Amino acid sequence: MLQPPPAEPGMREEEVDTPALLLDLDAFEHNLDTMAALLAPTGARLRAHAKTHKSAVIAKLQMARGAVGQCVQKVAEAEALAWGGIPDVLVTNQVVSPRKIARLAALARLCKVGLCVDDAEQVALAEQAADAAGVRLPVLVEIDVGMGRAGVEHGPPTVALAERIAASRHLVFGGLQAYHGTAQHIRSPEGRAAAIAEAATRARRTVEQLKQRGLECPIVGGAGTGTFRHEAASGVYTEIQAGSYAFMDMDYARNDDAPPFRHALFVLAQVMSRATPGVAVVDCGHKGVAVDSGMPGVWGRPGLRYAGASDEHGKILIEDGAPPALGEKLRLIPGHCDPTVDRYDWYVGVRKGRVECLWPVSARGGMA
Repeated sequence: MLQPPPAEPGMREEEVDTPALLLDLDAFEHNLDTMAALLAPTGARLRAHAKTHKSAVIAKLQMARGAVGQCVQKVAEAEALAWGGIPDVLVTNQVVSPRKIARLAALARLCKVGLCVDDAEQVALAEQAADAAGVRLPVLVEIDVGMGRAGVEHGPPTVALAERIAASRHLVFGGLQAYHGTAQHIRSPEGRAAAIAEAATRARRTVEQLKQRGLECPIVGGAGTGTFRHEAASGVYTEIQAGSYAFMDMDYARNDDAPPFRHALFVLAQVMSRATPGVAVVDCGHKGVAVDSGMPGVWGRPGLRYAGASDEHGKILIEDGAPPALGEKLRLIPGHCDPTVDRYDWYVGVRKGRVECLWPVSARGGMA
């Protein structure tokens, strides 16, 4: 059920109901502008990953700064964006349910929509759905560039799958999906660079082999907030699928050479108990902030450390400086922005201490 918004435009930040998903608009806009400026001279295009923000509003702001489209992980996310007016959406995932592929094919009447495959059976399912819907679907082959998750082996196995797609009357070979997710959080810059160099080599060799078979490869997509500079400089990647850059969570900030983005996404929490000496308890636990990538940070209060979460409580240790007051509101920086966003129905956009806007998290809970 859609929850009522926790704030109204014009309200002071300290009046916002908690916990709330807070978006610092100045930092957020800085991040969007910074990514656009960094990619502009490289020739690589941004296809921002909407699994992070789950918002057609944010997608439009990214596209206004030059993004060519959006990518998602779920059909439900693709639907939310298409219904919100986004003209170009790629599902960077395999879809094997006939019902889900039928839903995806139906979206092709609203916008350009594609998907990824790593098996001939997936190609056959997509072909049947496109035929039934009377559309042609762009299909990318996902190749394993070192992540060891999904993706067909690079080289000849990829070429064979691409030829199968190109031979179909109902599908269009769209290129390669070459994402190396585990490289995003390799802490050392040297380790990240080496991982992406290997990924780019595998992608480049495959593109060359595709050309030898007469197949053009319009898209080589991948990259993320932790490695996008390497893919953009490789000369082989054409689309950058970064998502977290817009918000900049704690986990990316832990990389040795953290990306040049500002923390823009916060969970606003309130101190609800000070009964235990040296401890403040806030109204934001597991249900309010994701901790899979570590505990959240406390913005602007270096003497406070979020030390543990239960369902509805967050335990903050007072290690230095003035303790927070009972009822005081604190900004928490999520360790992992994507699953944190999925806990909320609304973004509360703030600028200089005032609520400026409210945006729905339109693809929240899009699991199907």
